[in-house]
Amino acid sequence: MNKSEYISAARLEEIQEVIRYRFKEPELLVRAFTHTSFANEKHIPSQDSNERLEFLGDAVIALVTNRFLYEKYEKENEGFLTRVKSLAVSKPSLSKAAAVLGLGKYLLLGKGEEASGGQQRDSSLSNVFEALTGGIYLDGGLDPASVFLRMAFLDEIVVDEREAKDYKSELQEYIQKKHKKRPHYQVVSEVGPEHQKVFFVKAVFNGEILGEGRGKSKKEAELEAARAALEALKKKPADIKEKSRTKI
Repeated sequence: MNKSEYISAARLEEIQEVIRYRFKEPELLVRAFTHTSFANEKHIPSQDSNERLEFLGDAVIALVTNRFLYEKYEKENEGFLTRVKSLAVSKPSLSKAAAVLGLGKYLLLGKGEEASGGQQRDSSLSNVFEALTGGIYLDGGLDPASVFLRMAFLDEIVVDEREAKDYKSELQEYIQKKHKKRPHYQVVSEVGPEHQKVFFVKAVFNGEILGEGRGKSKKEAELEAARAALEALKKKPADIKEKSRTKI
């Protein structure tokens, strides 16, 4: 595929400025931005669309992210790292990174795909991000791919600790070790309109309130209640019935 036929030299220069990487083989860069709809419309061979690079980039992102998290969270266990990784490399996370870089405007799309807003579609953005990562890896190796990923989103990664920590599982394990039973969660109230509800939840065991939480979803409120319960229990690790005198 002749790169100058679809993306001008000036446009390629602009993209490389944005991603802070200069390709030795610019054809790889063009391929990374070639959507299948464009390839079909222009009768370009399917292997010259970005799908194969997307496949490769997905694996590179996983590897680089795993190492980054392994080094960043030295004291956390495998479960925590797995949950953080799933949040970090989710489609929404990658599409957001692509949007921040403005990659959508460089996408080569078929007329129908472009007319329907393909340049801003999350799936198209996350796919081009993966394909671009794959292209950088093929062109320069793992080191420049790692530098790109850190610049693009890893160094700025913010994780909701409540989801990453999975406090519900931790609380369950903590209680089951001593009592062979599980805590349960009670929705106390729901406040606000349907699209902006706030849930209030209590973590309960043997009729006693161990912790309370609030959140924009039941899951978020339960995680917060479990976190509060664990914090209280670990401060006073005696019999659970001594943790709270408040009854339901």
